[in-house]
Amino acid sequence: MVVTVGTFNLNNLFSRFNFSAQVSEDPGQPSGGVTLTFAEGSFDVRSFFGRLIKEKDAASTTRIARRIREVMNADVLAVQEVEHIELLRKFNRDYLGSMYPHQVLVEGNDGRLIDVGVLSKLPIGPIVSHQTATHSSDRSKRVFSRDLLQVTVLDSSGDKLFNLYNTHLKSHYVPANAADPVAEAARSNERRRRQAETIGAILSKMERPNSKFVLAGDMNDPPHSPDLAGMLISDGVPLVNALLDPIETRPAKAETTGQGPGPTGPAWTHRYNPPGPELPRYELLDQIWVSQRLAASVISATIDRRTRHGGDGSDHDPAWIELDL
Repeated sequence: MVVTVGTFNLNNLFSRFNFSAQVSEDPGQPSGGVTLTFAEGSFDVRSFFGRLIKEKDAASTTRIARRIREVMNADVLAVQEVEHIELLRKFNRDYLGSMYPHQVLVEGNDGRLIDVGVLSKLPIGPIVSHQTATHSSDRSKRVFSRDLLQVTVLDSSGDKLFNLYNTHLKSHYVPANAADPVAEAARSNERRRRQAETIGAILSKMERPNSKFVLAGDMNDPPHSPDLAGMLISDGVPLVNALLDPIETRPAKAETTGQGPGPTGPAWTHRYNPPGPELPRYELLDQIWVSQRLAASVISATIDRRTRHGGDGSDHDPAWIELDL
């Protein structure tokens, strides 16, 4: 039995009221609610550092759906940056042609309400949210910015195939008005490190050394980052990077003159073009790790390459693997 497992950051799949409004920025409240009053009544909307958060436009939503439906066609898909379960269901119904009969999303901890979810053609068994997990350095605070979502994937007979863990770690984003950008970046890195260590601890508790499981998601750091090291081992057994040497659906778009040579290999899902003279960076932020027991079952790994530098409906490229179970 061959099962395809993928990951895709859908980039702000929101369902907000899409209208213009003036929102005053409050640096002390990076994510919050704003109430707008109209003749028909009041509506609560969300803001992020003074910007009104809007619904994802139909054209971008169609592009990400096309990549999922026509290119990936994954049996099980871990997704990130989805507002809520009803929107995930609507996206599956209206844009994916109801190709996934099983949709999973548990509201997490993010102030922008971006959650992680799972779409599956295969039956789903137990669902576990680890959003309340804490790090050993501070048991008074939840460590995950969003969640570590765990689902059990079953075959058609109801037997367990493997566990899938989906997460979205702390980003590198530093507000433009931060009083100390260096200190703010260090705090983000520290939280990502704690999140990674917590994932490693959870995997060690939930899985045995010979278990079949997959860890996927937007890690917001490349695989070699020291901040991810604590995540990549379960009960003393290292995880295996299933996207170490992927194939691409098409060659990478060439860089413009003066922007450097472009990526040095196919193992990347995110392009960041920083301001100033620094050249664009190509990194594998979206990752799929498998347990040692599943490593020999990986028969292929693929990344759908974007056609434009900014991305096709998302600034992340989707990745997937085939498992011969």
